[in-house]
Amino acid sequence: MAHTIEGTASPTSLERLQTELQGEVILPGAPNYDDARTLFNAMIDRRPAVIAQCADVEDVVRAVRFGREAGLEIAVRGGGHSVAGKAITEGGLVIDLRRMNAVSVDPEARTATVAGGATMSHLDRATQPYGLATTGGRVSTTGVGGYTLGGGDGWLARKMGLACDNLLSVDLVTADGRRVRASEDENPELFWALHGGGGNFGVATSFTFRLHDVSTVTAALLLWRPEAGEDALRNYRDFMETAPDEVGGGALYLTGPAEEFVPEHLVGNLTFAILLVYAGSEEEARRTLAPLLGLGHEGEMIAEMPYAELQCLLDDPPGYRNYWSAEYLNAFPDEAVGRFCNRAADMIVPSASQHVLIPQGGAIGREARDYPVPWRESPWCVHPFGLWENPADDERGKRWARDIRADLRPWASGAIYLNFIGDEGEDRIVAGFGRDNYARLAKVKAQYDPDNVFRLNHNIKPA
Repeated sequence: MAHTIEGTASPTSLERLQTELQGEVILPGAPNYDDARTLFNAMIDRRPAVIAQCADVEDVVRAVRFGREAGLEIAVRGGGHSVAGKAITEGGLVIDLRRMNAVSVDPEARTATVAGGATMSHLDRATQPYGLATTGGRVSTTGVGGYTLGGGDGWLARKMGLACDNLLSVDLVTADGRRVRASEDENPELFWALHGGGGNFGVATSFTFRLHDVSTVTAALLLWRPEAGEDALRNYRDFMETAPDEVGGGALYLTGPAEEFVPEHLVGNLTFAILLVYAGSEEEARRTLAPLLGLGHEGEMIAEMPYAELQCLLDDPPGYRNYWSAEYLNAFPDEAVGRFCNRAADMIVPSASQHVLIPQGGAIGREARDYPVPWRESPWCVHPFGLWENPADDERGKRWARDIRADLRPWASGAIYLNFIGDEGEDRIVAGFGRDNYARLAKVKAQYDPDNVFRLNHNIKPA
């Protein structure tokens, strides 16, 4: 007997989808339903009516047409890392791309073509044997699609530019089930919109990226007692203002991990850390990073490793309750340093939360093209990244994130990387693109998705 989705899809249309889809159609009550609807953020608990796990582009076309005909709200799932849970819908259709994760590398052309459901791990592991890479997220489980379409900042962005700066083409399935390609030469206005405009214009089924020479990188994690953080952070700030593009990373407060290199008095307690990522050998890194290596840290881990290994060094497992936010700063004077450090005391400890400062500059700021990523011009990003287990901590965790933003607002640019935040209102969405860019994006949206079918995202309303 066919499953009925009350008031929407007919048994016949659902049966047709189940028959024609090369992947799998998962319905409520199926043994794998709960696993298929689980996201990275454990705060999100939604029950879609249909999950279409697509195996190829034709499956995506079938799923989009089915969802439109049935009048179902459509969510698109890649990595499932959206902190706001945009990859899942209550009572609608999820187009799940995770089976579409192939990566093909052309070492001569120095390009990689990546299917829409791949994670950073799929991409990094495929390019590593050739000594090549492109800017990726800071953990290996991030979906390439949502990450890139939002702009894509990462450990090596100061050296290589943002992920979207390295885009050569994107293949999409539009809201009316058409297949289109966007590049500098084909649909160039759509291609522009995909440099930061998110999943507003269709289901991205393939990306082609420019690759760079990266074989090994050096990671250095330096640890201090929390009360030493302010002095260390001022030194880090001054160093990064003239650091070469090869240096990435960030400064953060975190719960000291139970690792051999962590002093016993820091394990399980609030700890200040500087994470340095150097695009090169350990010998070169030690020479370049010498001013920071001599600041009197109490614990350290310094290691040269393949880039793909670095990418999974900080992977957090799913299952935590997540709340993230961000503020981009035009300056980071001593007063701002003090406010940043003081607010770390409000972070939930012990937990997997991180109270993060990320340097920009380098190739991020030099890119001159007018992509809708206005946050790239700011030299600093403050990113409260909350992960905890107990629902009783929800309000405290959210308040900490909001308070650090308020503390640093005097130096804020107003622009925001939307991949770093959840639902914070329409004004923040417009700020994420820039007001003029938003108007231009709305025209592209009207051309490719006039009915706003793809609205489960940081949404751009059709002009």
